[in-house]
Order: sequence, then C-alpha cells, then structure tokens
Amino acid sequence: MSELVTYSRDGDIGVITVNHPPVNALSVAVRQGLKDCAEALENDPKAKAGILICEGRTFIAGADITEFGKVQRGPTFHQALNILEGLKKPVVAAIHGTALGGGLETALCCHYRCAVPSAQVGLPEVKLGLLPGAGGTQRLPRLVGVPIALDMITTGEPIPAAQAQKLGVIDKVIEGDLRAGAIAFAKQLVQEKKPLRKVRDLEDKIKPLRGNKQIFDDYRKSMAHRARGFEAPYAIVDCIDAAVNMPFDQGIAFEQKGIATLMAGLQSQAQRYMFFAEREAAKIPDVPKDTPVAKVKRAAVLGAGTMGGGIAMNFANAGIPVYLLDTAKEQLDRGVDIIRKNYTNTMQKGRLTQAELDRRMALITPTLDEKVMGEADFVVEAVFEEMGLKKEVFAKLDRICRKDAIMATNTSTLNVDEIAAATSRPDKVIGTHFFSPANVMRLVEVVRGRKSSKETIATAMALSKTLGKIGVLVGVCDGFVGNRILHQRNREANFLLEEGALPEQVDKVLFDFGLPMGPFAMGDMAGLDVSWRIRKGQAASRPKDERYSTLADQVCEMGRYGQKTGAGWFKYEGGSRTPVPDPLITKLIEVESKRLGIARRKITDEEIIARLIYPMINEGAKILQEGMALRASDIDVIWVYGYGWPKYRGGPMFYGDSIGLNNVYTAMKKFEGEFGKSFAPAPLLEKLAKAGKTFQSHAAGA
Repeated sequence: MSELVTYSRDGDIGVITVNHPPVNALSVAVRQGLKDCAEALENDPKAKAGILICEGRTFIAGADITEFGKVQRGPTFHQALNILEGLKKPVVAAIHGTALGGGLETALCCHYRCAVPSAQVGLPEVKLGLLPGAGGTQRLPRLVGVPIALDMITTGEPIPAAQAQKLGVIDKVIEGDLRAGAIAFAKQLVQEKKPLRKVRDLEDKIKPLRGNKQIFDDYRKSMAHRARGFEAPYAIVDCIDAAVNMPFDQGIAFEQKGIATLMAGLQSQAQRYMFFAEREAAKIPDVPKDTPVAKVKRAAVLGAGTMGGGIAMNFANAGIPVYLLDTAKEQLDRGVDIIRKNYTNTMQKGRLTQAELDRRMALITPTLDEKVMGEADFVVEAVFEEMGLKKEVFAKLDRICRKDAIMATNTSTLNVDEIAAATSRPDKVIGTHFFSPANVMRLVEVVRGRKSSKETIATAMALSKTLGKIGVLVGVCDGFVGNRILHQRNREANFLLEEGALPEQVDKVLFDFGLPMGPFAMGDMAGLDVSWRIRKGQAASRPKDERYSTLADQVCEMGRYGQKTGAGWFKYEGGSRTPVPDPLITKLIEVESKRLGIARRKITDEEIIARLIYPMINEGAKILQEGMALRASDIDVIWVYGYGWPKYRGGPMFYGDSIGLNNVYTAMKKFEGEFGKSFAPAPLLEKLAKAGKTFQSHAAGA
C-alpha cells in the first residue's frame, strides 16, 4: 500500500486514511493507495463497513493538476473508484475542508457521505476549462436532479455542508469529532442493514426527464451571457444530457470523450495557465516570505468619489474599519449614498442580508476631519489624477499620519516616485492602483516605488489578498503595466477610425474576440474626460513627429463624456447603458479623415485584431525587458482581472505564444513599414521570435 494512503481498523469498521499534504490531491500514489486499501477493506474478514477520511486541513481537494496533460501512470482514477464503489461493504466518505472535483467524485463513489458543518463540496473543473472526468457529470444528476447538477457543474461554485445535506449530496452532518462520528454512522448503517446505495444505480431523479431535450436547450440559452466564448460549460450540459438519456456506462464513455477533447484544447491550456499565473503573481523574488507585514487594523481613504467609495467598500467587506474623507460635505454625502445604494443592490439580488449591509456601513466612517488619518495603519489616496494635487495631499499625509503608517496612491498613470518625494518617508509610499469599479474588479496593481521598502511592498500585497483582490507587483512607468498596454490598443483604435473603420465595427470585433466591450464603449463607461485631462497634461511633452489622433479630444470638446452625459462615442438613450451608433460621430470621423487627406477604405476584422492586439503583445515585451513586470504571466493576470481579457485566451502574452511569436513579429515588421516606428518590434519579441521560443520559455529561463 502507498505510504500516502493507509488502511487500519477501529473495532469492526475499516478506516482508509489519505495523508498527502497539503491538499490530499489525487496523485498517482494516492490513486494506487485508494485501490489497494479498498481491496484490503474488502478482504478484511473483521471489517463490516468502512470509512474514507483524510488527514490535514481538508478532504481530497481534487485532482493533481500538475499531472494534467501528462501520460497517466498507475491505476486510472476510474479503476480506483470502481473498486471503491463496487465493495460489498458500505463505505462512508468523511468530509472536512473541501471535497472538490475529484474529491467529490471520490465521495460520490462511496455509498454514504457525512461532513463537518464547515465542509464544502463542488465540481469546479469548469474553471480550468474542463469537465468532471471521473463520473461527476453522470453521478451528481442522479443524486440531486438535473437542474441543480447543471448549476453546480457549469458554475463550478462549491456549496456548504448544510446546503449539500438538503440537496442530498451529504447524508449526515457531524457535530464534533469527524472520525468518531463517521465510525458511529458506519456502525449505524450496519446495525440497520442499510443497502449498498450506489449512486450510479439511482434513477428516480433522471428517469422523468428521459427524452426531454427542451430542458437542456433552455439551459444553454439561459447561460449564454455568463458562458460566452467558453467551451467547457456547453460540453458539461451535453454530458448531463447523456447522463439522463444514456445507460450509465455509455454516459461515462461520453464524459471521457468530452474531457479528452477539452484537455487537448487551447482553452483549457489557457485556463490552467491562468490558474498557476494567479498564484505565481504573489511571489516576489527579492521580498522573502518571512518579510514582516504590518497589521492593518484601521484604514483611511481620501476622496469619496466613485473610486474612493469603492475602495472604502473593499475594507468594509473585509471587516476593516475605514475612514472615508472628503473636503466637502456634499461630495461626502453623495459618496456614502452611492455606497449604500451599491450594498442595497447586492442585498436585493440575495447576496447580502440587511444585517450584513448594516454591519458593513457601520465600518465606514465618513468625515471631513483630516486629523483622523493619524489613526490609520494604511491610507489610500483617491483624489483627481493631477500630479500637483497628489503631491499636496501626500505632503499633508506626511505631517498627519503615524510614522509607521503606509501611504498609498491610487494613481493609474502618474509617477509614484515623484509623489513619494513629497514626503519625508518615501519608503512608506506605494501605489495601489485599484480598477473600476473598485468594489467589483479583482485586480490591484501594486506599484513599487524606487524607495518603497520590502515591508511596505509585502504589506500592500498581503492587504490585496485580505481585501479579496489579486495583487500584481509592477514598476513605475507611464501607465504602469495595464494602462501602458491599453494605450497602445486605444491609439491604434483611433487611427483605424481615421483610416476607414467606425466605433461600432471596432468594438464588435473585440467583443467577438471575447472582451466584455471594445475601446470606445469602454471609454464611454469610464468617462472620456478622465483620459482627456491626462492627454492635455502630457501635450507639451508629446514628440512633434509622433502621429496623434485628435478624434477623442474633439468628442470631449462637444461635451460628450460618455454614459454620464448621455453621449460619447455612442448615444445612450433614456438613461440606458446600451451604446447606440450616432450619425454625428460618423460625420465627425469622416470630416477628420478628409482633413487629414486620408482616403477611407474597407478595414477587415482580421486587420483590426492584428492592429489592436499585436502592439499590446509588443508593449508587453518591452515591459518585460525593462523589468516593469516580473513575468509575462503577471501581465496576463493584469489583463484578465483588470480589463476582462477572456480567460480562455490566457492573457495577451499567452495569446502571443499560442499564435506564434514569429507571426506577431512578422506582422509588426509589416506594420512598421506601412504605419511607422510605433510598430517597431521590441528587441525581446524579435529575439524570441527568431529563436522559435515563447514568453513562457523565456520565463522558465529556457
């Protein structure tokens, strides 16, 4: 037997114990151990029943993701589970922590299941672009019914033990010691001569739906928005359809074919890559794990606007008291009203109780008194994006804040080093660029100033996690990483308008590519005046020979700032957020093309993708060369979680690798000849392309 899985006996109950830290993943050794120990239980004449239990902090948390895509050794998962399910003695799965993916599939092959109240169960494979591959799509519908199984497996969200018991996934919730409770439950099953209940044989939940295709067609339509572009959710629906309409073994074969197709596909490769990329982003080579992290017991946010209010909500959501400071009572009251409205909307959707709403609002203290900042451990400045104002604010913070307090700026483009220089302690200054809406978006660019201390960096990264965010460390440069790359895309989008495209065409191409919206609808949502203000501030330093489109400026000069004014690149009628093409903008663009002497032409969707996406990849290569991002995968995390890049494409750098860096390089050289030096390939892109390598191989040092 494997050392990771052992068999013992407690009286007349056999005990199979998995001990494979940290999460008891189903590696080849665990699969072998499960098979061997199941056979030992079957052959033990003194054992009348058995339990399957795990050491450590969790039950089997899932498959060993490091084995994905590799040649499988030892017994297959199906072989191990079939032996477990086929035992002639009842076996109880004893669950604590999480039973996810293969962990729940293992539990479903036991005849009964019990769990501690804090346990969670689920099948999250969809989040890796996969479907449950060990019978999950076939067994779960038989246990809980088709509608619930569809929701659980296509969303991948875990459910707590109490809910799992109501649905029938869990037979008993154990209060107190799990091992003792599970053994007592197993003894009870023996005493009451309960049948060997094999989930594969259950029919009552699926038989009434046999031949009913409408339920599956309706479900595919219902998930069209959330599953847009993803292959796995639709493959899961097909498998559950098979569970209802095929014999069990045929359904298993159908499921196996489905997971094999997804496993070999680019979408799952991209989603698995993002799984590791997200975790890798937390690792900073020169900031060791044992770097001291300051405790943030109280925070303060300066500025009660949209960003400041959203940031304050993050602290309240995490249970951290926060002061929300503004200079005018009217602005402060408006900010608090918006926060309350946001929470109320969440409550009305059933995701928040009134008591929780009240608790979070109580953690936010609105104030006009700047002295309260002296009580905060962590202060976030979220005022207008103007350097003079930022420096003035930080000089004031320097005088008021405690000497051990960390002072963070939410700037999206400005030089953090220049802001830090307004203080006497630049080591305590860092950038925390939250993305809008800050209470929703998961990304925080943690901007490392030249003098930011390791403790300050470690605290900001740890705080990001506490707030439920993904922190990615970046360096100080114009636009940092995300907006610097965004600038390349938006610049080309404007040039495409001058040459023959229209906003609705460009936006549709990127929407079809998988992004939530194109650059023009995105600009309207964010407010066109924000970037206009930045452009005006940079006008003096702009090179005279650099191509510059004035179209966005002209739209702003018309008083069209986007959704907030009812018009921007598009019209927004009757308070709607749906963009409607506007003939006035079409005319504006055509007049500008004529003024520039550009003969408008038909621009293909393929050119739009190349002109917008390839410069982003190229800029990412420059960022890597300059050390503004630690890894290509960090850039991808920023774009997936900050800008809605489709996870199934793995971020712009992964996308570049997937289509071939030589193809990107060749296209950039062609565009450079046609459109000028802004398309000049980055040296790193050229080097990797000519060597036939990828950004991933570069990160691995290959």
